[in-house]
Amino acid sequence: MNQISFCMITLNGEKHLARALKSALGVADEIVVVDCGSMDRTLEIAHEFGAKVMFREWTNFSEQRNFAVSQAKCEWIFTLDADEELSEPLRNSLRAWKTREAAAKIYEMPRLTFYIGGWIRHSGWYPNLQRRLYRKDSAKYSGIVHETLEFAGKPGRLQGDLLHYTIENLAEHEAKVEKYSALAAQKMFEEGKRRWRAAVWFAAPWTFLQSFVIRCGFLDGYRGALIARMAARSVRLKFTKLGGLVREDRLQKNR
Repeated sequence: MNQISFCMITLNGEKHLARALKSALGVADEIVVVDCGSMDRTLEIAHEFGAKVMFREWTNFSEQRNFAVSQAKCEWIFTLDADEELSEPLRNSLRAWKTREAAAKIYEMPRLTFYIGGWIRHSGWYPNLQRRLYRKDSAKYSGIVHETLEFAGKPGRLQGDLLHYTIENLAEHEAKVEKYSALAAQKMFEEGKRRWRAAVWFAAPWTFLQSFVIRCGFLDGYRGALIARMAARSVRLKFTKLGGLVREDRLQKNR
């Protein structure tokens, strides 16, 4: 039988953590939680569910996740976030998979997101395939802002949704856009990208059109409109902030 270590990285995740860990019970052979300094009940909740809990000072997402995997004892890894939950169909798929010979080294599943009070089934947010189940020796995470699971070969597919409980209100979404647009701008600047003016005016409207029309965001109602608007805002802010970094760099060089 295939055995699975569920690996999670946390920071002040008490709000959703119990739901996530409860959904792993009966599927996980081990739960590994790597925390980077939670000040709420995160550690207490993790211990209540029998998780192996350890501390690692924050560096970046990829390094945190890879460290968690290195502490796991099972051959197979499932990466689960504190704000996620295995749906019952996905739990059933995993239980059935554990009894069979694995046909692939990595598996993906659709993720369904709960946003400001409703499930999002369009807007480019679904099926949003997530590669979360993999052999420990066959993949690793890379990337600083948005980590990517690197692997070779073709992924298998598991039935059932991975449920994601994300942004609860517009203010939270705006704060997230502000944070990640700054990180993305810094990353682009470090990669040597300097063109930003045209993108501020053209990329943002195109992003809205993609999300709301091409990816059928209008079928998600007002939530789809919010998602499209915030996606466009994120792109505009990213390139505006890149422009600020470019101007600052030029001023430094001309002094």
